[in-house]
Amino acid sequence: MDQTLFFILLLVALCSVSECVQRQYHFIYENKTWTEAQRYCREKYSDLATVDNMNDMNELNKSLNDKSVRFVWIGLQKTGSDDWQWSSGEPALYLNWATGQPENTDCAMMLNGEWHDLPCSDNQHFICNNNELIVVKENLTWSEALRYCRQNHVDLVSVHSEEIQRRVMNVVKRASTAAVWLGLHNYCIMNMWLWVSGEMVCYHNWAPGNGTTPENCSLENRKGAVQSGGDQRWISLPESHKLNFICSGY
Repeated sequence: MDQTLFFILLLVALCSVSECVQRQYHFIYENKTWTEAQRYCREKYSDLATVDNMNDMNELNKSLNDKSVRFVWIGLQKTGSDDWQWSSGEPALYLNWATGQPENTDCAMMLNGEWHDLPCSDNQHFICNNNELIVVKENLTWSEALRYCRQNHVDLVSVHSEEIQRRVMNVVKRASTAAVWLGLHNYCIMNMWLWVSGEMVCYHNWAPGNGTTPENCSLENRKGAVQSGGDQRWISLPESHKLNFICSGY
């Protein structure tokens, strides 16, 4: 079999079995109101717990290491008559309400793996997310940004699902440059895009005219960035451009 074709088939196979990176949750054994808990999580971690799917829900349940605690705040808050939104600003696309819930209060907590609403002024224990995406507002080349992330956090961010893209869109608004580096680089010999984390590029969010045609690497290697405005799509840029960047955290 042709070596190039074999490599492409291998990438397709790896994409089909790739898994999403799970959020890390931290149970806080302190009693606070919902707003106080939100402030604590934003100072110490990233935010009050956000849950996007059943995998997140399983991780959230595992984080509750004191089973005697009944109620714990999560980062879900009412924003309208029937509208709920995460503290991070993300839409609540996954919900796990107990039967008969929510009723008529404005903040959400977890009880026995299901969600109930509760007055925000109540004092409860709570669960935070880890600080998983960090926008660094320094203008660096792609290689400099990669080195910075690996020395100070974990890595340049890999966006391997729509869920991670939503998180990127939420934080990239803080950037001071029109585009922001991702951990995306073009493998010129094969004309393929790969993540620095080693994951395959299975999920795509390219802007028109970017990422889908052969790159000209004769002058300079090409790297991937996300637009900080507009519809926040991915673009291909020369690696020497100096941009803000997004690191993945612990």
